[in-house]
Amino acid sequence: MANDQAPLGSMRADQVADSGIRRLTPGDLPRVMELERLGHSHPWTEGIFRDCFKDSYRVWAYVSENELVGYTIISYQFDEAHLLNVCVHPTVRGMGVGRKLLQHAIAVAVEDDLACMILEVRKSNRAATLLYRSEGFKQIGVRPKYYPGPSGGEDARVMELQFT
Repeated sequence: MANDQAPLGSMRADQVADSGIRRLTPGDLPRVMELERLGHSHPWTEGIFRDCFKDSYRVWAYVSENELVGYTIISYQFDEAHLLNVCVHPTVRGMGVGRKLLQHAIAVAVEDDLACMILEVRKSNRAATLLYRSEGFKQIGVRPKYYPGPSGGEDARVMELQFT
């Protein structure tokens, strides 16, 4: 980060709005791992992320003020996009970064002529559930004890957005 840039903790919403989305690269992995540890109680390993740099995945970075502040991982399977991971730095949550990453992933999947996008979200993750619903996702099921948790596991909502 250059000396004339504000640290993440003091970033304003207009700075996030002026940012952009680009492909995630293997060189981004140190920062991705940092964000993953900040954002998830059971973070993915670097090996899992490395496996996502294949043709059947779409991996996107959200960059603000030359700093990677969010990312998303989507797997393509047949005619379906499976949203596997979205993570946004805690200091910029609520500023639209997750929504922009989601909208970008949806737009690319539509361009790629897929039929739908599916995802799992922790039942306790109200903010993410509201985001997905506001973008048109509908709950189509529940995966019992899908996510690790302190009491043996937490259920996941399975949500879907049909493109066709």
